[in-house]
Amino acid sequence: MDDLEKAIIISFDESGTIDHELKSRAVSYCQQLKESPSICRVCVERVLCTKFVQVQFWCLQTLQEFLHLRYSSRSPEEKLYVRESVMSMACDGRIGEKGSIRFLDGPSFIKNKLAQVLVTLIYFEYPMIWSSVFVDFLQHLNKGAAVIDMFCRVLNALDDEVISLDYPRNAEEVVVAGRIKDGMRQQCIPQIVRGWYDIVSLYKNSDPDVCTSVLDSLRRCISWIDIGLIANNAFVPMLFELVLVEGPPEQLRGAAANCVLAIVSKRMDPQSKLSMLQSLQMSRVFSVVAGNGDSELISSLAALLTGYAAELLDCSKRLDSEEIKGISTELLDEVLPSVFYVMQNCEMDATFNIVQFLSGYVATMKSLSPLREKQVLHIGQILEVIRSQICYDPVYRNSLNVPDKIGKEEEYRMEEFRKDFLVLLRSVGRVAPDVTQLYIRNSLASALVSSSERNIEEVEAALSLFHALGESISEEAMKTGSGMLRELVPMLLSARINCHSHRLVALAYLETVTRYVKFVQENTNYIPLVLAVFLDERGIHHPNIYVSRRASYLFMRVVKLLKAKLVPYIQKILQSLQDKVGQCMNSDWSVKVQKSSGTEDGSHIFEAIGLLIGMEEVSPEKQSEYLSSLLTPLCHQVKELLLDAKVQNQDDSFEKIAVIQQIVMAINALSKGFSERLVTASRPTIGVMFKQTLDILLQILEVFPKVELLRNKVTSFIHRMVDTLGASVFPYLPKALGQLIADSENTAELSHDCSLRSFSKSYRFRTHDLLNMSGKRLRGLSFKPKEMVSFLVLINQLICKFNSLVGNILEELFPAIASRVFHVLPRDGFPSGPGSNTEEIRELQELQKTFYTFLHVVTTHDLSSVFLSLKSRVYLDPLIQLLLHTSCSHKDILVRKACVQIFIRLIKDWCARPNVEEKVPGFQNFIIETFAINCCLYSVLDKSFEFRDANTLVLFGEIVVAQKVMYEKFGDEFLVHFVSKAFQTAQCPQELAEQYCQKLQIVHCLVYGYLNFIRLSGISRGLPWLPKPQKTFPMLMKPLPAFNIAYLFRLEIRRDEIVLLLSKGSDIKALKVFYQSLIENLRHQQNGSLVFR
Repeated sequence: MDDLEKAIIISFDESGTIDHELKSRAVSYCQQLKESPSICRVCVERVLCTKFVQVQFWCLQTLQEFLHLRYSSRSPEEKLYVRESVMSMACDGRIGEKGSIRFLDGPSFIKNKLAQVLVTLIYFEYPMIWSSVFVDFLQHLNKGAAVIDMFCRVLNALDDEVISLDYPRNAEEVVVAGRIKDGMRQQCIPQIVRGWYDIVSLYKNSDPDVCTSVLDSLRRCISWIDIGLIANNAFVPMLFELVLVEGPPEQLRGAAANCVLAIVSKRMDPQSKLSMLQSLQMSRVFSVVAGNGDSELISSLAALLTGYAAELLDCSKRLDSEEIKGISTELLDEVLPSVFYVMQNCEMDATFNIVQFLSGYVATMKSLSPLREKQVLHIGQILEVIRSQICYDPVYRNSLNVPDKIGKEEEYRMEEFRKDFLVLLRSVGRVAPDVTQLYIRNSLASALVSSSERNIEEVEAALSLFHALGESISEEAMKTGSGMLRELVPMLLSARINCHSHRLVALAYLETVTRYVKFVQENTNYIPLVLAVFLDERGIHHPNIYVSRRASYLFMRVVKLLKAKLVPYIQKILQSLQDKVGQCMNSDWSVKVQKSSGTEDGSHIFEAIGLLIGMEEVSPEKQSEYLSSLLTPLCHQVKELLLDAKVQNQDDSFEKIAVIQQIVMAINALSKGFSERLVTASRPTIGVMFKQTLDILLQILEVFPKVELLRNKVTSFIHRMVDTLGASVFPYLPKALGQLIADSENTAELSHDCSLRSFSKSYRFRTHDLLNMSGKRLRGLSFKPKEMVSFLVLINQLICKFNSLVGNILEELFPAIASRVFHVLPRDGFPSGPGSNTEEIRELQELQKTFYTFLHVVTTHDLSSVFLSLKSRVYLDPLIQLLLHTSCSHKDILVRKACVQIFIRLIKDWCARPNVEEKVPGFQNFIIETFAINCCLYSVLDKSFEFRDANTLVLFGEIVVAQKVMYEKFGDEFLVHFVSKAFQTAQCPQELAEQYCQKLQIVHCLVYGYLNFIRLSGISRGLPWLPKPQKTFPMLMKPLPAFNIAYLFRLEIRRDEIVLLLSKGSDIKALKVFYQSLIENLRHQQNGSLVFR
């Protein structure tokens, strides 16, 4: 062993026993040798004289790299040496007499690597330079199985590395593949095919492994060679002989079946394809499939039959002649029973899509009425395939019942897997509704009478089929019980399934009953059966908590649907649910509910009860009695728990918190059944009960001010009471809102001048400050951003519902809100990049978004005066700066739009007409000098402002509206400053600036000035429909400036156009189009660079 072999063996060592430094030196030595000019010759000579496979592999790998990187620059003599050496190794394993090692006797991975080296040469040189490579190789096949095997490896490597489209190829590789295939087709493919036939004929009994390799190579080439070379009287009978005779090994028979499948799948015109398929006499294979068990051969035969059927179906779709279509239909009818058999009993090839094939076949029947007898039979078999495919594997039975992690994963997988099959079921149901319903009826009947728990999967599948069928039935058909529904639904409702204790079966049963409740809606005599399903051990009282909670949710949906029809049964329902209602006050049950996963939390029972007793059809006395019987014990329990918590250590109150949380959720859900009109107008006694309950639940915030779960639940209940009690909730709001915000002490004191003359000062963190705030710092704040988000959402609801009535409350709250929000929100946006997507950052982003929504709600409900109150003025400057920065550069376009809309409202509210004292000193100058320039011009000039985005166009429209409003409020003062300052800085041409002035003035004039001009000029006598001047539009009573009047004269607008102009109102769309073109011209002029910002 010389130094090279030692270095290679050390570099390949994975045992970990070699010194790391020594291994690094060995790798470095090998890498340096690769750069040697003589590396090619070194590798060729070394590969045949070494006995170490690591050295052989390294030499071949290095040789392949050499061919890819440096082969083109080598001399013709060296290239010839490489070609001859590689071919000699591939054909007999030696180079002349030098080789002391029989190379073809080596391991498979060495021979595969040699095949890749030879394919690399073919890639670069065939057929232009080395045109005889395949012909030369064919001459050596008579040397025996080893050379044949090597030839097959070369062809397979050629397919993998160059030809096959199963792998992504670039344009160059596609061209090379076409060149090689063309060369082979012209030169050697007939000889190769003949060689394949001779080898299989000679070796099929003595060396089946060689024959298997040959057939695998043949299969790969069929797609691109002349099909006549294979689909003939010589090859096809030999292939079928291998498939049908039981003597050869299954691997060889499977390889032959794969070749037949390649023939069947060959792309051809439909008529020629049909003739070829007909000649194959595929019916010979049917008995082989039915007579064998699960094996590799059966998988190959299953793929063959399904591929054959898919090609027949494709031919029938593409053929026009009815006579020829009849042939394809006949062949398809012949093969389909076997196809259905393999779909149900065999492992299918992953590349074959069962649903796609069956959907295509079902689609051919849509125009047929009535269906032929065979087609009806096939429909039944398709339904059987669907049923077998959607069945769970019994292996997962226990895991699915718990369910544990494995069971949950399998349930999710099957849920996704079933989707396409259930879509197929609905298609079948539309084509053959009677057949489908009869099949499901029989499946359901068989499942319901099953006496063995071994059929759990079949029962669940039958219920799932019936459930899915409901999606294809119209609402009218559902209600009237068309078809077999009048038999099926009662059968379902009265069923007592032995395996109902299993979670999957119980859930499928409940979901199916819920799906068909609309039938009960019209057939009320079945209501007792429906109630029994949900109220006994099949539903809410099922021993499995997952089933019980899901049943509660589904029962709530049933109550919503049946509602008034359930009034006679309310007493019975409440009695049946009494134990479940009592569980809410049980600490063990509440903790168990919290720990168990799922979307149902157990409160849906109370929502269902609320829907039942909250109906006006219930008498006032009974309604009060029912509600009192529910609220009184729940509130009493809360009082006791709060008293205990006050005198005990709160750290030991986990069980109490769980019970309180569950009770609040229950009361919240219960209240959903009561409307505001009923509670406040028709039956105020109910309102009194809810007010008392609210007063009690608000005490939770006093006792547990830091428990986030309870805060959230109580806040949710306040939301509900706002909707339920209406304005009568006002006396409770100060206490509620005060408690929700009381735990957040003032975190910052701002001392800014209330005027807006200086924008260089701003109290809030910048981005780099936020980056320096660790998670610990954020968590250490005196309030949580999530709590403030929840609080702002509540305030938004109050504003939207009560409008200006909450003005006084809002004046008291806004300083506290602003103090907390400004303390944590960064001024210049949130950081990006690694480490910026933390939970704390996401919470702050949500707070920021909610705060903008809050400001938008305040301004759009005529409450902007809140910002000007004595306590709030200190926050006015940072508030306006925040809005300005956001409207110009926030990443979320919709947030920017909201901020622009806020400014529009503030301009309308705070800016009076000329010669009137300003409501907010300095605000008008700020709008003209800062907002107009930065937001309305600079921000849209930025290349990040993408006009092709729909949301951005909406924002742009608001920016244009803002300019219109500013001109209406400020007149020429705004226009002169905007044109002379902003446009000049942007180097806007004078012509475009003048056009902008004209467009903006037209918008203003068409609404105000033109009406005035019409009256002043006497035109109005011809327009009796013209409205009289209103006091709310003083501009209509004033003469237009000379510029505007002269401009209107130049318009020369005819009287018949006045109607059109006025019907449009302000021509804001025209202004928007012009301003967009102006911005695009300025961008083009500046080449996308906004250097003046």
